[in-house]
Amino acid sequence: MFIDSHAHLEMKAFDHDRDKVITRAGEAGVDYTATVGTTLSDCERAISIADKYESVYAVIGIHPHEVKNIDDRTYESLREMAKNNKVVAYGEIGLDFFRNLSPRNVQIKRFGEQLELAGEIGLPVVIHDRKAHTETLEMLKKWKGSQRGIIHCFSGDYAMAEKCLDMGFYISIPGTITFKKSEALREVVRKVPITSLLLETDSPFLTPHPMRGKRNEPANVILTARRIAEIKGLSLEEVGEITSQNVKDIFKL
Repeated sequence: MFIDSHAHLEMKAFDHDRDKVITRAGEAGVDYTATVGTTLSDCERAISIADKYESVYAVIGIHPHEVKNIDDRTYESLREMAKNNKVVAYGEIGLDFFRNLSPRNVQIKRFGEQLELAGEIGLPVVIHDRKAHTETLEMLKKWKGSQRGIIHCFSGDYAMAEKCLDMGFYISIPGTITFKKSEALREVVRKVPITSLLLETDSPFLTPHPMRGKRNEPANVILTARRIAEIKGLSLEEVGEITSQNVKDIFKL
């Protein structure tokens, strides 16, 4: 068994062949996929897909790129969506100081609000952190939510990983682990216990080697699992079994 803990099946990139993508995932041994909304409308689509496919679960929240568009109805809509039993987490939320598609002060304000909302509705969080390691850690340290969650598409060093683990977060590893220049991420994988690691594709993005240049999809999470198995000296089956149990634990599957 494998689980893709983070994909974007609700995005337009999958509109023409979503059925086939989900079928291929199952045939590859990927039993479950979490599809992660980034806008209010995409969260609605994510839930609709999760309701249609037994193997798909939904994660809802507003991505840092999109938080500039949050209005009075946004949080109430998300509260209502969270009542669906296929919704397993709140995210992806956080900070992106690389592209700054929402102003930094707005990102920080909305990140804090969304952390509080996740705590209120009792969901674990899925954290987006790009070029904002210090600020992200500071805000997570202050957060009182009891469910903890996942550092999605981890991009920090092992020192940061240790701090995240100490706060009770899982570290999620994308297909970039297969890239030649990703030695820092491979070092994190070497040192972090497998019981604290998750697999993800972030599809349609971050396609692993040797599929780079093509659209990513959940079936490719096996390539990430295979690289982690090589790094940690484990069998592919062990990586699948343990990381899948980690996802089940955090998402309460």
